[in-house]
Amino acid sequence: MADFTLHNKDSAPEKSQELLDTSLKSFGMIPSLHAVMAEAPGLLEGYQRLHQLFLDSSFDDEETTVVWQTINVEHACHYCVPAHTGIAKNMNVDDAITEALRNETPLPTDRLEALRNFTLAIVRGRGNVDESVVTEFLEAGFTKRQILEVILGLAQKTISNYTNHLAVTPIDKPFQKFEWHKAD
Repeated sequence: MADFTLHNKDSAPEKSQELLDTSLKSFGMIPSLHAVMAEAPGLLEGYQRLHQLFLDSSFDDEETTVVWQTINVEHACHYCVPAHTGIAKNMNVDDAITEALRNETPLPTDRLEALRNFTLAIVRGRGNVDESVVTEFLEAGFTKRQILEVILGLAQKTISNYTNHLAVTPIDKPFQKFEWHKAD
């Protein structure tokens, strides 16, 4: 693999320096993922913008976590699963939800399971899903808007998951205790 630089404000390209300030203000640190992405200012800016747009979606914190972690686990992202475990804790998401997502075991509610199933169908089918999956999602109480918002979450997570695979991004110290490996 290529050896990617973990940029700080001094080493980052000029267009990334303000973006890293945003990361620092938002997270109290510059996450390693952002430090890697700083090499390409457009990528970092796009990721930050998509992150905020997804946080502003109609999903609540549990649902947001289900979409994020479903994608992270499916993509076997060594960095994002631990990071989003920590983020879920900060969002006060029930640990039972996080553990079910990390371990690919049933979620505590049928509604959240329908969200995971729909998200997986979108990821695995690359947007081509059977009408019965869409019907199940809508019958679980989700909306057509949320169909599209799952795609928004997928866009964000594809950027981070793929970056982490290529850069072998080191897990940030606060998230190391949540280290994760995909079950065989």
